[in-house]
Parts: sequence; C-alpha cells; structure tokens
Amino acid sequence: MVTSSNPQTIPCAVFGASGYTGIELVWLLQQHPHFHLVHAFTSSARTAESAATLYPQLQGRLDLVLQPWHSDLLVTLGQQVRVAFLALPHEASAEIAPQLIEQGITVFDLSGAFRLRDETLHQATYGFTRELADTHSVPYGIAEFTQLKGTEPLVAVAGCYPTAAGLGLKPITKLLRKDCTPFISAVSGVSGAGRKANLTTQFAEVSLQAYGVTTHRHQPEISQFVERDVVFVPHLGNFKRGIVATIYAQLADDASIQDVESAFLAAYDSQPLIRIAKQPPAQAHIDRTPFADVYWQVQNHHIVICVAIDNLLKGAASQAVQLANQYFGLCTETGLMQSSGVV
Repeated sequence: MVTSSNPQTIPCAVFGASGYTGIELVWLLQQHPHFHLVHAFTSSARTAESAATLYPQLQGRLDLVLQPWHSDLLVTLGQQVRVAFLALPHEASAEIAPQLIEQGITVFDLSGAFRLRDETLHQATYGFTRELADTHSVPYGIAEFTQLKGTEPLVAVAGCYPTAAGLGLKPITKLLRKDCTPFISAVSGVSGAGRKANLTTQFAEVSLQAYGVTTHRHQPEISQFVERDVVFVPHLGNFKRGIVATIYAQLADDASIQDVESAFLAAYDSQPLIRIAKQPPAQAHIDRTPFADVYWQVQNHHIVICVAIDNLLKGAASQAVQLANQYFGLCTETGLMQSSGVV
C-alpha cells in the first residue's frame, strides 16, 4: 500500500484508458496539480500504444503510452499507486475492484457495478453477482451530495443520466406531492454509447430517438438516489457529447415558488461547479466543461427542471476527480476549471 501525506503527489492509475471516459480521466489527471498519473491501462488483449495514436488530437499535447493490464502486475501496482480510477465494463470492474482494494488501493469506479445497493435489484439490472460482501456501505458518488471521509476503500461514481436527473430532483424531493412520480426525459450525445463501432451510433444513422424505454439500467439508480419512483425516457441525439434532461413533477399544495428557490440555493449556492441558469440550458453551454447548469420554472404547482451536463465530464470523468478531490481534502474544483475535453 502506498501512503501519501503530501497532497502534492497522489499516485494514481486509470483502467480502461483507451475509451472515451478513460482518456478524459487520463487528460484530467495529467494536468491535475495534486495527482500523479503513474499508469494508464488498457485491455490485456491490446498492445502498448501511445495515447496520441488512438486520439490524434493529443499529438504534441500528451506524451503517454497506454499499457495493457495483466493480473501479474497487481502486487507491484499496490506498491506504486494510492488510487485507481476504473472506466471499465461493469463486470470487469466488479472483478478487479476487490483485488485492488486488497492491495490497499482506493478505487473510484465509474461503471455500474456497485451503484445499486440492493443485490436482487442489481442482478435484475446488470445480470451478474458481485463478489464484494458489503455493497450497502459503498458511497454513491454525486459530488454535491456525497460526503467522503477519506477512508472509504471504494466509491461508486454516479452514472451520467442519474447525475443530470439527480442534480435536478434531489434538492426539491421533499417539496413534491407524496403521490408524485417525476417524469424525466433526457437526450444524450452519441459518446455515451462508447467508442466501439455500432450501427445505431454511426453518423449517417443518428437522428433523435428514444431508447431503453422503461428498461434503462439508470432508472433504478435514479430512483435509489431521489428515494422515489420515477419514469425515465432516455434519447439518443445527433451530437457528440452532453446531456440535456427535462424533469416534470408536481409540487405539494403547500410548497411555494420561494420554497423551491430556497431549496435550490441551499443545495447549490456554495457549489462552484453548479451554475443556476436564468434560461433553459443548452448542450453547447456545458460542452467540454465540468459544470452542471440547472434551471427551473413553476406554474400552477407543476415544476419543470432542466439540467445540462457534459456526459463524459460531469457525468463521468470530472465527477470522479471531484470526488477524489473531496476524498483527499482538496477543493472540489481543483484541476477541473481549465478542462477542455479530448473527444
């Protein structure tokens, strides 16, 4: 196990570095003033290759070789790094996270492997069993609502859609009618589907289409976070990155517009990466930024909330770094304000 009392040097590794989220993590950590990226791993099936070969836009900006991961590196890794960020498929994360923890490495997992606390619900949603014994104690990471002590071995970073929906709903859940089931309609850019070639996400095929209606794996995650049932309909949009979510709900009879405003200000007034918008936010407003833009409007006890985030940053990589900042007692926005994105 590596210990680091000096916040200037926190050695870390990224798993899944060749994917969209992984390369965003690599880029953020390479520029971070307190994290030192020691290793960036890809699948064992790949060969060593430079980041700039996979992402030519990094040519002249990032001199880094991505290395294939092999399990015989595990013990050595435990002696070299303090933190691992996992941008892996769900089952791969579920398998490797306990092994890293055994080596004394703190894990920030960006997959869905540990987000759902209930094991039956997890199996129904993801289709596999987790080896980790106590999944109920794993913190669920939406940075503005997660208080980390700096001793947790594993943090489950929230999904992209749940981050957008949760940031919109969480501050005002107590102001809603008890029988209200919020409706969430969200549009994501095609990068949310990952880097692998797919007919659905080819440029010539993408328009605007709902998918995963009533079956998307993020629906139970949203419900768990806001502590009530929701209806969630995701859409695939014809843009590269970003999520724009629109949430519809009914306020309790005794809830006023002032109550709503107070709730949002109480939640976000001291949060530097939440921007309260004066107009419905656009995808272009948050593209390649770590911010979430939040807007709301109330009419006749109906509330409409609009939230925009970059799915690869606030919905994934920069949120993981936010949580790691908090874990190590750094300001939440450290290393993020100059982010410009890679993909």
